Order: sequence, then structure tokens, then C-alpha cells
Amino acid sequence: MIDLGLRGKNVLVFASSKGLGKAAAQAYAQAGANVMLTSRSLENVKEAAKELQKDAEGKVLFTICDVSKKEQIEAAVKETVEQFGGIDVLVSNAGGPPPGTFETVTEEDFEWAYQLTLMSVVRSIKAAHPHLKASKGKVVLITSSSMKEPVDGLLLSNIYRMGLVGLNKTLAKEFAPDGILINAIGPGRIDTERVRTLDAIKAEKQDKSPEEMKAASEAMIPMGRYGEPHEFGNAVLFLGSGLNSYITGQHFLADGALTSAY
Repeated sequence: MIDLGLRGKNVLVFASSKGLGKAAAQAYAQAGANVMLTSRSLENVKEAAKELQKDAEGKVLFTICDVSKKEQIEAAVKETVEQFGGIDVLVSNAGGPPPGTFETVTEEDFEWAYQLTLMSVVRSIKAAHPHLKASKGKVVLITSSSMKEPVDGLLLSNIYRMGLVGLNKTLAKEFAPDGILINAIGPGRIDTERVRTLDAIKAEKQDKSPEEMKAASEAMIPMGRYGEPHEFGNAVLFLGSGLNSYITGQHFLADGALTSAY
């Protein structure tokens, strides 16, 4: 069995009570790491922690955090360090901004998406940086396939995910002398609640059923299906594991070959 080098390591995963964040947290928990979950919802994150602890070798704890709020991000980092003694892996994640086109989104939408999608990542890295420097840790940014190729109807995501590309590349160079690795990974069509919601919105606009919309989307994916959350979680796991000792500043997609852009 391959040793991932994660037993006893300390991992903070933002926005991890469901969806891709939860899948990533579960992968780390099953690999033997201590994992801190965060969510705006106490009920959701408490239930997620209870579920993940069943198959975990290490501790699975939780704290409340709205990633659009700077002070709550800083508090989550502080709580993680107090509970675990440090941070070896930071998984920066946030729920996606709402769909919309240039004509439909407002200035308020732009500002809110900026805080949620871009600044939440900046703030989480800023808060965790001293601890990552001490541990020569790793950062994994969960983004979107829109960092490679714009997605129709997701203007806000298209804009701010591209900002994360610049952040990732820049920080890879700045952090390398301190032994910190940072990478970004974007999902394509992974079978999560958010994707199902987006499918339902498109289905209503096109007078189709959600099942018909999913089938149409799957037909566009060369692998012929949506990805499973655990498949994405395993990719996030690799980037933060001991198996990754030299890859940094890169942008990966888990999309079944859907995206054509390099």
C-alpha cells in the first residue's frame, strides 16, 4: 500500500460540509490526517464531521466560517492551530457565485462574488501562511474549469476564477523558497448539489427535465458521464499529499476531457 505521508498531518478544508469540499475532506480523513471542516451552517458541518469521523483514522473537527468574512476565516485558521498544533495542508474552497450574464448581474453581485470567490482564497492563504511556512506545507485551490475556458452563463465565476490563476502562479514562485507548494484544481461536471442546481436552472429555461439536461451534458463529455465527488477528492488529496514533492504553480482539471483549452 502506498504511503501518502498524511498520517498525523493537519488539514484545514474550507467550505467542506458538502459537495467538493466535503469530498476533499473525506479523502484526507481516510488517509489518516486530522481534518478541520468549516461551513456557515452549524447543522450541516456538524453532520458532515460526524459522517466523516466514522471512516477516519485521525480527528475530524469543525468550526463555523463564512468564507466571505475576513474575521471568520482568520478565526477558523486560529481554531485549527489551537486544536491540531499547526497546518500542513490548506484546501481553499468556496461555494460558486450565482449564475448570470453581463446583462443580468448587478454591481452588488460583482462585489459579493469578488469577496466570495477571490478574496476568500487570498485571506485564507494569508492567515495560514505562517503555519504553512513552519510546516513546509501545501495549498490546494479548488476552482472551476472556467479558469481554463469560460462557461456560458457563469460570468462571475469566469472572471474571478481567472484571478486565481494569476494568484496561484505568482505565489508558487514566492512560496517555493520556503518549501510551500501551491496548485489549483478545477472540476468539470461533478455530480454535486451545485451542478444539479445549475442543471435544473438550465432545464427550466429550455423547457426540459433535469434528467434530459443531465443527459445532454453527459453527451458532451468524452468520458460520457459526470464525475463522482470522490474522484475529485482523490485528485485534491494527491496534490496535498507526500507523493507531491515538486509540482507547484499548476492548474489541473478533473473534467473527463470536457475542456478543450490547454
